[in-house]
Parts: sequence; C-alpha cells; structure tokens
Amino acid sequence: MSVLDTAFVDTELSNRTSIFGLHLWVVIGIIIGALIVLILFLMSLCITAFRRRRSAGRKGKIRRAESEIGPAVSKEIQENTGAEQHPVVPQAVPEIQIDMGKVEHRVVFSDRGGSSGESRATSGAETGSYGGTGSLPEVSHLGWGRWYTLRELEAACNGLSDENVIGEGGYGIVYYGELADNTRIAVKNLLNNRGQAEKEFKVEVEAIGRVRHKNLVRLLGYCVEGAYRMLVYEYVDNGNLDQWLHGDVGEVSPLTWDIRVNIIIGTAKGLSYLHEGLEPKVVHRDIKSSNILLDRHWHPKLSDFGLAKLLNSESSYVTTRVMGTFGYVAPEYACTGMLNEKSDVYSFGILIMEIITGKSPVDYSRPQGEVNLVEWLKTMVGNRKSEEVADPKLPERPASKALKRLLLVALRCVDPDAHKRPKMGHVIHMLESEDFLSREERRIGRNSSSSLREDDHRFRESINKQSSDTEGDRR
Repeated sequence: MSVLDTAFVDTELSNRTSIFGLHLWVVIGIIIGALIVLILFLMSLCITAFRRRRSAGRKGKIRRAESEIGPAVSKEIQENTGAEQHPVVPQAVPEIQIDMGKVEHRVVFSDRGGSSGESRATSGAETGSYGGTGSLPEVSHLGWGRWYTLRELEAACNGLSDENVIGEGGYGIVYYGELADNTRIAVKNLLNNRGQAEKEFKVEVEAIGRVRHKNLVRLLGYCVEGAYRMLVYEYVDNGNLDQWLHGDVGEVSPLTWDIRVNIIIGTAKGLSYLHEGLEPKVVHRDIKSSNILLDRHWHPKLSDFGLAKLLNSESSYVTTRVMGTFGYVAPEYACTGMLNEKSDVYSFGILIMEIITGKSPVDYSRPQGEVNLVEWLKTMVGNRKSEEVADPKLPERPASKALKRLLLVALRCVDPDAHKRPKMGHVIHMLESEDFLSREERRIGRNSSSSLREDDHRFRESINKQSSDTEGDRR
C-alpha cells in the first residue's frame, strides 16, 4: 500500500459520522466488540443447554438402572418339577429368630487359587420371621415379595439405629425390625464397597427371590432407593449353628444327637432343592455352620446367598474367582476356580463332620495332629477310634451304627475326586436309610449279617482309599 493510500485510510477513519458525531474507527471498534460479546453469549447458552441434556440423560440412566435391578434377576429361575427330589411343600413358617453371633471371615482366594487376597468379613446369620404381609408395603413389580420404601424400613428399624444392629459383615449391616403390623424382619443394608452392594443385591435376589423352601431363609422383599440397597428377610430367633456348636453353652450341649441328625438332613434337603429342584441350579458357594440358622424347634434354614452362582443345565461347571470360607472350600475349586454343585457337596461333608465332633474345620489352637478336622477324622477312623470322635458335649452317646453311617456319608462328600462325590439327593437317601451300611456291605459282596467289626473294616477301607487319593494328589 502506498503512502497516499495510507493517508487516505487515515483520513476516512478520522471522519466524523452521524452516530453521535463519533469517528468512524470508533464505530467500527464498537461493532466488532458487540459481535464478540454476542458470540460469547451464544456459546455460553449452547454449553449450558448441553450440560442440562447430559445431566438429564444421567438421571434417566440411573432411574432405568434402579428399575432394572430386580426385573433382570430371579424371573429366569424356575422350579424343576421333573427332577428327582424330595417333596418341597411351602409350609407355614413358625415364629423364628436370628442371633448373628461372632463375625467370621470369608477368604477370597487369588485367581491362581492362592491363599492370599482379599477377605470378606461376614457373619452367617443375616436373616430373620415371616409373618403377615400387611398392607403397608407396596407389591413388587417383580411378581414376588414386597417393594419396601426406605421410610418404612427406617421406621421398622428405629431409624437404623445401633441398638437394632444384630450383625455386621464386610458388605453390610443387619438390623432387627418390626413393621407396623408387628411382623418381625431382618434388614440387610448392603454397603456399597466398590460397587459390591449392587453385585450382592442382584445375586441374592436372583438366587432366592422366587425360591420357597422350608429349609431356606425366605427373602421377603427389598428396597432400592437412591444409593440404598436393602434386603428384607424373615427373622429367625434361635441363633445359628456355629453359636450352638462352638459358643458358651455349658458342659452339656442342648443339641442332642437326634437334633443334630435332623439339622444335617434338613440342610441337605435345602441344598438338594437348590441343586436339583431349580433351573438353573443354584450353587451356594459358602456352606458353613454360621450360615445355618435355627428356629425355636431346631429346624435349619440355609442363609446368606451373597456368593451364590447360577449353573445352567448345559454347563457342567463355571469358572469364577475362588471365594468361600477357609476350611470349607473344595480343593479342586480352590486350585482351578472351576465351580459346580460338587463344591457345595464337599462343604456339606465338612459341615457334617463339624456337627458330629463339635470341632471347627481348621483350628490352629488344637494339637498338631488335630488342626485339620478332615485329616484328624480319617486318622481316628483308620485307627478304629470312630466312636471317640463324637462331641463330648453330647448329652448322650450316639448308637455306633448311626454314628458310622454319618461318618461314611461325610467321608464320601469330601472325596478328593469331585466326580466320586454323591449328589445331594443321594446324600439324603443315605442319611435317611437305616440299612445303609448293610446294603453297602451287600454291594461289595459281603454278608449283610456281619458284625460291627466288618463295619469298622468298611470304614478303614474308605479312609485308606481317600488317604491314598489325597497323597496322590499332593504328589
């Protein structure tokens, strides 16, 4: 641009305009500034609208997620009426109760099956008594149970106060409550540790939401409100089996031999229903004494389905992270993570041994040869001392044949070879059959009228075989 052009532009920009007599360059500056302000204003409006839409979308997703927590589960579980099983008739549940007892630790093994990893602290008795349904709770849209409001449960549990706490675990707190119609309930408020509340909520609803069996704790309903995930159970008021076996009950246990046998059979029936009476089958994954609740008539109820897994009929096993309670976990599951119902059978065998002896599965305070219950029991039976393994707190000594029958069932359940363990339906048959030992003798070609010494020999053969299998696995 030449000097003349520059002078011309300066002259023009310096000319006064009709707009308040302002110079032209001032007017141009005002226009440019106004355009910048307008652009910024429009940009702010767009950003605000975008944020509002995104926030609304998130709220919609949360509402949809809350509404889908229940429907996505439990409706797929159906009763398998064609399967062989003992008749399961829903019965009127007597007034029952729960006492949480001591807190136990669930061991969460590493994916490689090692003993290190997280641990889940939980007590087994986390449930409680079903009464009338009342008119307060709204009927659940899942087709079962009740959809309780947070306000209802807070009122029932005295504002979720510490005085109403009946148990605590790594993933939740259990409160005692009474509804307006005097129905007593146990409310498990799941703690959202890294999303675990959502997982356990879905698992429990999926596993037992529609299930009705006299030997399974009944899930009455639930509450999904905001961040709260709460499960409402029948209330059981006679504690759990762990308390009565290992607690301070005096020199003589109130658990007579007949009561213990009935607890074993009742637990077996509940477990058999999960394995053989439902499709898909439910693998509990945490069978232990503290998860067996007892009513005032000593009827057992299996509880705490937070670790349960569903197993479809076309699947022989499911590979999952190894979780359970130390001393009860099946060895093949601990080593490989491959889970099926035979893992529960192993845990049930440990439970039988615990009920018979009154000893915990693993106790490092015992002498070296007695630390592991399974190995100690095999040694005692192998040394013809089977009658010395019964709990010394029993008010009466069990009949020799009855004791041996339970020991044989327990030993079969803990067979190192999972394929050789019986199904729970067969376990029930063995437990209820009075002539089980005699038929076993006939099956292996022995005289059914043989003496008790032959029974001992049968036990020793079983023990020696399992011991050799165990040693082979170790090698």
